[in-house]
Amino acid sequence: MADFGAGGKGVGALTLELALAEQRPVVAVVRNPEAAARLREKGVQVYLGDACDAIAVTRACEAAGANATIISSMGGAQDYLAIGPVIDTAEKCGISRMILVTSLGCGDGWPFLSPRAKAGFGQAVREKSLAESWLQTSTLDHAILRPGGLLNGNATGKAQRFQGQEVHGFVMRADVAAHVQQLANAPALNQQVYSLVEPLLNRRNPYMALIDGAMPIFLLVSIHFFRLSHVEKAQ
Repeated sequence: MADFGAGGKGVGALTLELALAEQRPVVAVVRNPEAAARLREKGVQVYLGDACDAIAVTRACEAAGANATIISSMGGAQDYLAIGPVIDTAEKCGISRMILVTSLGCGDGWPFLSPRAKAGFGQAVREKSLAESWLQTSTLDHAILRPGGLLNGNATGKAQRFQGQEVHGFVMRADVAAHVQQLANAPALNQQVYSLVEPLLNRRNPYMALIDGAMPIFLLVSIHFFRLSHVEKAQ
């Protein structure tokens, strides 16, 4: 597994910890030298750089190997400009699977966003939609996971994936990581798109004390490559 930005505390970092708990070999690409040092102490193979660094991305893909599953929860301004080259590099290196974490409202979910939501974070959603489109038109077997508003705290195990329907709500970051891990362990991804929320988690919940409105957080910058094949993992 290779991770871009695993030095943080978001979905990417949580997914990395789950991978380490399963004793998967991990390759990381991070921008922060201190974060790189922390990851090396955990046995992670680290490259300094980011998703726009073609050399670092290529080295990470090569180190991850053809049996890798890329997991991206990349965010920030113009993140689609980084996702495209990552997908292209993965294809060139023979990697065939990817899980992309974006947001509710992306792609065909755009009509379901309220005018307030579109005004508040619509630009970020549009950019993430471009990243989805790049993946959907690639050769990679993929899954797209669109979580609701992201909250910190322990996983509840109550988050649910939905398809083909309007969905609103919130979800714990730890539960997003758990669902990413479930998809990563699946034998095939089958070009599916899922919305992910915890149905009974809302702004009246104690977890919502510091959050006003259903705005997803777009500060995650992470990509993972799961290096073990399903056959190797079963042994």
